[in-house]
Amino acid sequence: MANAPTKLLIAASGTGGHLFPAIALAQKLPDYDIEWLGVPNRLETQLVPKQYKLNSIAVEGFQKGLGISALKTLTKLAGSILEVRKILKNGKFNGVFTTGGYIAGPSVIAARSLGLPVILHEANALPGKVTRFFGPWCDAVAVGFDVACEYLPNAKTIYTSTPVRSQFLEPSVISTLDLPIPPNVPLILAFGGSQGAVAVNKLVRQCAKTWFDAGVYVVHLTGESDPEANTLQHPQYICLPFYDNMAALLRRANLAISRSGAGSLTELAICGVPSILIPYPFAAEDHQTYNAKVFTTVDAALMFQQSELTPEKLNSEVLKLLQFPELLKQMGENAQTVVLNDSAEKLAQLVREAVEH
Repeated sequence: MANAPTKLLIAASGTGGHLFPAIALAQKLPDYDIEWLGVPNRLETQLVPKQYKLNSIAVEGFQKGLGISALKTLTKLAGSILEVRKILKNGKFNGVFTTGGYIAGPSVIAARSLGLPVILHEANALPGKVTRFFGPWCDAVAVGFDVACEYLPNAKTIYTSTPVRSQFLEPSVISTLDLPIPPNVPLILAFGGSQGAVAVNKLVRQCAKTWFDAGVYVVHLTGESDPEANTLQHPQYICLPFYDNMAALLRRANLAISRSGAGSLTELAICGVPSILIPYPFAAEDHQTYNAKVFTTVDAALMFQQSELTPEKLNSEVLKLLQFPELLKQMGENAQTVVLNDSAEKLAQLVREAVEH
């Protein structure tokens, strides 16, 4: 009788930044029996069930203070640890992989209580509180940016970069772009990550006319929650809530205007896109600023805090950059130095070493 395949539980929930690296890893473990752990009503319920069995648990993060709501959260946490323990035990899993966030806590505790190995991947330059707390409990913490190791002195850290979906690694994907953009015009891509960014959207719309006058095309991915999304109309302006073929769009873009979530930045870097980064000002512990600094340090991007960025300032910075195609090209090449193309393979190898030992 053949040996049963190795069973891995992947705990990844919430946004594309948590889910896409986990999916990219899973694709590099085709011989594994993989199940998913998620939370009801989050993005995983749309992305995961097509490929993997999805187990859901109720878990949430701690808000500030230690009132009644914190007690309720603690009670839920205890319940979710028991739920994950049951899933791991009944499913005879060999190990757990998680990309951090709320779901990592119960996953790490449950796995450890059963003596199972755990690998955690942290995509941000400043690791989240969950990673800083639970990192030492894990067999290894893989980091997306090597600077993150400095904040995890008690964990076994390994720089693997952050995996991206396979299409981002193919330069030829540009030929699949199906938007009406002439071949030789400069293209600005403005987007706010998987959540959208209303404040950035507003700035872009305020500047766009000047860019159109300079012959620039703009693709603007507004997200789902911008009430003014369709207020600007122009032949050189393509406005969409989101676009499925991001890999082709990034390969075509001459410049991106973006938030600085780790997932978006990794995709920009893999595709060699120079960028103007506007960190989300309310991100936990201002971690998007730490991410952006990885790029400004190697001259791959300009960074501006939202509070100080006026339409006039954004306008002039964009026009200045577009006047120097060689500078943009160099910025794009610099971006590629902060990521690894074989991240998914490195992470898969790390998981194999931990789970199959």
